[in-house]
Amino acid sequence: MKKIVVLFLLLSLYANAQLGKSMFTKDPIINLENFDKQRVYWGYFLGFSSFDFKTDFKTDPAPNKLIDVKGHSGFNVGLVGVLRLHEYIELRFEPGLYYASRTLTYSEFTNERDRVREVKATYIDFPLLVKFSSLRTGNVRPYLVGGLSSTLNLSSNAKSKDGNELQKFRVKQWTQNYTVGFGIDLYFEYFKFSPSIRGVFGLEDELIRDADPNSPWTGNIQSMKTRAVLINFTFH
Repeated sequence: MKKIVVLFLLLSLYANAQLGKSMFTKDPIINLENFDKQRVYWGYFLGFSSFDFKTDFKTDPAPNKLIDVKGHSGFNVGLVGVLRLHEYIELRFEPGLYYASRTLTYSEFTNERDRVREVKATYIDFPLLVKFSSLRTGNVRPYLVGGLSSTLNLSSNAKSKDGNELQKFRVKQWTQNYTVGFGIDLYFEYFKFSPSIRGVFGLEDELIRDADPNSPWTGNIQSMKTRAVLINFTFH
């Protein structure tokens, strides 16, 4: 994920530098001068993501009973619908498809079958966001974004009757999250490019526990909530 963040920063700096060449000339060229006067407009996004879990325990686990959660890089794609409420405020609906994967390692087991759980997810996310933009300077406009979302996990195993004793790690099908982030609008001659980085935080416990209340996989877990970093490249 660190490499993805570095890529995001390099792309943003490069685009900003290219736009800056025209912005600081004697007669700067202002691209898409009337773009932000539209009441409604559309776009799409592509990006990368890394999901993991924030795990809280009922009692502090012994050193030999810890759970290590490792998130893997995934990708995301979706559509963007924008309603301008004010010169500096937009309401945004950004439904998207997210592919994610996590590896859970239970230290108390020595055999691979019980020790490791691969938790793959295919999310359909329905976020409603508010975007707060700064004053546009030339062809650059920074912004903050935040809001709430409902997320459907198509790979949740929620309807399965089997538990971890049969290698079935289950989570709820629907979850609620909040999102905060920042980005930059970069105005080119024919389109607006908006790279952003965002944090996603689950609002509720999404773990489905094993039938055995003393299950070594789920018995001591108070809550398990989604946590993610998203890097989106939006085009309008």
